[in-house]
Amino acid sequence: MTAGARNVVRGLALLGSVALLALAGWLVRLLPGPQLVAVLGLGPVDGTLTVSECYEAPDAEGYPGGTECKGVYTPRAAAGPRRELLLDGAAAKHEPGSAVRVRIVRGKAYEPSGPAVGHVAAVTGFLLVPFLTLASWLLGWARRGRAGHGAAHLLAALAALAAVLVLSVAAALLVALVTALR
Repeated sequence: MTAGARNVVRGLALLGSVALLALAGWLVRLLPGPQLVAVLGLGPVDGTLTVSECYEAPDAEGYPGGTECKGVYTPRAAAGPRRELLLDGAAAKHEPGSAVRVRIVRGKAYEPSGPAVGHVAAVTGFLLVPFLTLASWLLGWARRGRAGHGAAHLLAALAALAAVLVLSVAAALLVALVTALR
């Protein structure tokens, strides 16, 4: 391969890597990002939810999916309308009549919750790992000017998936501890 062709391949690999990283960031921002911010308790509280009932909700396969609560949402701004909302991934079964400070994302209410953090963090990590693996492989190609063996990147991806599980459980336990101490 000539030096000019090698430089073109390196540039395309670099461009592909940057495009993959941009796509991964956009997907995280579009899909699980807002929920992750809400269940971590970051950002301002949007209002309060006065709980009418709480129950254990099943996931898509019928397994226990966490606690959900229904109630009337009152926005922080007095001009906003009150409406019935679902508190997804509640930190605990709240007693009817209790007021919970919530953040609203895509028509659902969220509060800081350990199990919800673990779930959303795992989804975010599992979404990112394939993109980061392929981007890393393309960056190696751009650096060397030829395609490298993918075995090291595959092993790194498997290790990253295991790290996602461990870190999401650790984040869930930390948030659960912090919310229990409040």
